[in-house]
Amino acid sequence: MAEKEEAREKESIEKISEEKPSVKEVPEEVKKELEKTKVKLETFKKQLLKKFSFISALGLVPPQASKIVEEEEEIPEEEKKEKLIHVLVLLPDEKSKELGKVKIEAIKLVEKTKPKIWVHVKTIEELWEICFDSKYEYIEAIAMSYPLYDKGVLGALRVASIHKTLVLKKFEKYVVSYVIAGSLVRGEAKKTSDVDVYVVVDDTDVKRMSRIELKEKLRAIIYSYVVEASEIAGVKNKLSPQIYILTEFWEAVKDAHPVIFTFIRDGVPLYDRGAFMPWKLLLKMGKIKPSPEAIDMFMSLGEKISSSVNKKLGEIATEDLYWGVLTPSQAILMLHGIAPPTPKETIELMRKIFVEKEKLLEKKYIDILERIFNIYKGYEHEKIKKITGKEIDKLLEDSASYIKRLKQLMEQIEKKTREKTILQIYDDVFKLLQNIFGKKSEKQILGCFENELVKKGKIRPRALNILKKIIKAKKDYKKKKLTKHEVEETRKDASELINTLIEYAQRKDIASIEKKKAKIIYEGGKKQADLLMLNNSIFILAEKIKEIDKEGKTREISKEEFEKISVEKRLQKPKLNSKMITSLKKIFGEFELEL
Repeated sequence: MAEKEEAREKESIEKISEEKPSVKEVPEEVKKELEKTKVKLETFKKQLLKKFSFISALGLVPPQASKIVEEEEEIPEEEKKEKLIHVLVLLPDEKSKELGKVKIEAIKLVEKTKPKIWVHVKTIEELWEICFDSKYEYIEAIAMSYPLYDKGVLGALRVASIHKTLVLKKFEKYVVSYVIAGSLVRGEAKKTSDVDVYVVVDDTDVKRMSRIELKEKLRAIIYSYVVEASEIAGVKNKLSPQIYILTEFWEAVKDAHPVIFTFIRDGVPLYDRGAFMPWKLLLKMGKIKPSPEAIDMFMSLGEKISSSVNKKLGEIATEDLYWGVLTPSQAILMLHGIAPPTPKETIELMRKIFVEKEKLLEKKYIDILERIFNIYKGYEHEKIKKITGKEIDKLLEDSASYIKRLKQLMEQIEKKTREKTILQIYDDVFKLLQNIFGKKSEKQILGCFENELVKKGKIRPRALNILKKIIKAKKDYKKKKLTKHEVEETRKDASELINTLIEYAQRKDIASIEKKKAKIIYEGGKKQADLLMLNNSIFILAEKIKEIDKEGKTREISKEEFEKISVEKRLQKPKLNSKMITSLKKIFGEFELEL
């Protein structure tokens, strides 16, 4: 795993020139310079991480963002002339005391590097201070750093920054604040962590639609940028945006809603039009306080906790557990070939099929299913008012046991299905082969197949391999060695072989028909029709199909009826008796036969 991670990080350096749409393309001359420093950057990364394994991230600042970094860090003009490469070293807050040591060591490692590498060592808290100072361009430049190494913070910041850019491009006039929170702010973000972001949108001048409608429209558009931002950032972190309209947000602040308080207290703005930071400072100063009404509301919530908990326990014991055992039961019945039954039918079908008929399931598991069903119905019709924690524990234990047994039952059914499938495949294939070669043993048919069809080029050699595979699969099934994967593979191959055999049989039938077909020419040679003899009847194949039996009786038949007759009856060379000839004269007048 370590080697793969290292390879991915190395690849990230090599791809520094392949910036995403949110960042301008790196100039060609800069690419060449970066190529020369790749190895040095890799060495620098390895040596620094070896000494300070607690480092959260190492990022390479894109050349087009370097100017912003240089201005903010007040790098001397003479140093800027050297076309510096800027590398960010990010430390967790708890290692802030190590910052000096890390910086000295980092500088030593790149002291003689040309072009010159300028190292910026910061704690995660210092990143957020940049945001609190409203230096949004600076934090965006850092967010765009290409990760040489990242435990997750840099990638999470990058995807949030790109999403912010997309949102601002669409709604800049209306976005009040774009704020990050959660594990990213705490410095605990991993490469798979969700990234919590909050977007506050000004709705004070909206008059043409309701605020609910406005919020839903905003939510849909802002959410639509989530996937795009993740793809551009090239990270696995999933954005979790929360959308607030300003009037709603202000009401929540006035009511001292705990979620909003937490958001203001812990959030970090990546963009703010002078609203979020004042709220944050006012909260810190103790100037934002809950109203008496809000306090009464929160107290009443506490008083209702007992009834709320009892209600939730009841819901767990009824609805959650009910569907948790019922749905898999219905799935098992469908696996067995039964159409999806109603909940009430499910219990009886499970008992009749798997307990009584197939004898695959023990009765005690049906008792569990029935008990959960009865509790659900009792609670639904208010016959059961309360369920204790002890009862729920027992129900949870029983349902877990039931689901575990259903998984075993599923394996049993699948095994039986696999066995049935292999036998059916074998029978279908050999039935077709016996139609072609006549009733012969498996060994004889295999020989005929190879000599008459494969070696003579009538069927591809692959078909022989598939036939041998089907024979082997049947033997393995008898020895109980056949896996689920092998059954599926054999099924697919057999389908290919069956189609090949049907095509061959059809070609053979057509050739046979052509040989045994006669033509009747009438109206002085101007018109003609085909004649076929099946058993003792002549069939005239023209616009309308007619049958003449050996007694000379004529009848018109449909195409479907003819196809059925042609499958069931034996094809013969036409032999006409006097009665048939008389009937043909009645139909065609004077005619000639071409055999």
